Amino acid sequence: MAEYIARQDRKTQAILKKLRATIMKAAPEAEERISYQMPAYFMKGVLVYFAAWEKHIGLYPGARAIEVFAEDIARYVHAKGSIQFPLDRPMPYGLVTRIVKYRVEETGKKVKKATGAKAATKAKAGARKPAGRTR
Repeated sequence: MAEYIARQDRKTQAILKKLRATIMKAAPEAEERISYQMPAYFMKGVLVYFAAWEKHIGLYPGARAIEVFAEDIARYVHAKGSIQFPLDRPMPYGLVTRIVKYRVEETGKKVKKATGAKAATKAKAGARKPAGRTR
């Protein structure tokens, strides 16, 4: 992560360092790694990615977060799963915090759903085994 940030110009480095700290404060248990050549944060799944571009910082929180925060991000260029924060405007760290906390919650819910679904499937499969068979 530090290497990625160090490759940027000084102004961008300062923004990325604060962005990194903001994300880690919002998701202290998240694992940092480089994925798709971008800084990424994982916690029971992908939380967010970010990337430095020539004129903006891209934040990639996924499509659902874009829908949920549509009003908050309306003034920024955004697409299905991304937001562009221009380098010539203040970075909205408070908004980033809210998005990351939302992603932590959303990712946790997906894991709980998947775990519950797996348990239910195993229970059904166990109930279908013929009597007298053991494994």
